Amino acid sequence: MQIIMYLTKVFYKVGDIPIFNPLYIHAYIIHQWLLIFRSQPLPVNQKSAIIFSPHQDDETLGCGGLIALKREMGVPIKVIFLTDGQKSHTATPWIQPPENLIQVRKQEATTALHILGLEVSDIHFFNLTDSTLSHLTSEQYENTIKSIVELIRTFKPGEIYVPHRKDNHPDHECTYQFIKTAIEQLQLSLEVELLQYPIWIFWLSPLFFQLKLQYLSGAYRLPINSILEKKKQAISVYQSQYPILPPRFIKSFLEKKYEIFFKATL
Repeated sequence: MQIIMYLTKVFYKVGDIPIFNPLYIHAYIIHQWLLIFRSQPLPVNQKSAIIFSPHQDDETLGCGGLIALKREMGVPIKVIFLTDGQKSHTATPWIQPPENLIQVRKQEATTALHILGLEVSDIHFFNLTDSTLSHLTSEQYENTIKSIVELIRTFKPGEIYVPHRKDNHPDHECTYQFIKTAIEQLQLSLEVELLQYPIWIFWLSPLFFQLKLQYLSGAYRLPINSILEKKKQAISVYQSQYPILPPRFIKSFLEKKYEIFFKATL
């Protein structure tokens, strides 16, 4: 066990050096290409928003700047977590026992979102088991869609944010499909905007081999420099995730002065 822990630490240290981390280079190039050549400016507006997050930290990594900017303007926002996040450490159970993770990650999420301007009443946890969204039972699926529909119907958001439909994680891609299905059931396609936020798509997609350029269409860039420090504080709350996420992955979100979103066609 000690050897495995040592090798894990070495892997992350080496991976923190960009020249030894092709994933970092790939993600950086794609992000810069989108910013410079393929995206339009996205102004902050007064539209209320719901952010759907498959795990506790996706909302802050992908939308932390957006949340903080809107909340500084007094715009109502809800954040919905679909899973309980308990399986993030399956490869490194010695770092954080699974039985502790549910409460740890829930507290981290509440604290991070408070920094960004949300109250506890603005946060909802569906508590579905982490990594199971792609194989829910029929009853679980129907109940999940029903809960999403009810939340949207009650809150009546002007915008809905979801992970990118090709985000290379089953829970992320299922979250997109769940919300799209719920919107279709509500027939809100002309009343609400659906925007996708990328988490893993730049990191886990070999763009030149399988990621089609159509997946990167409709890109918008939101400048977040004015609240970047607040976003950094919120990200730093997720200490349970620091030992298991690649350091450069986390740093990339800490350093970005823009958040990228992709408008989905409904």
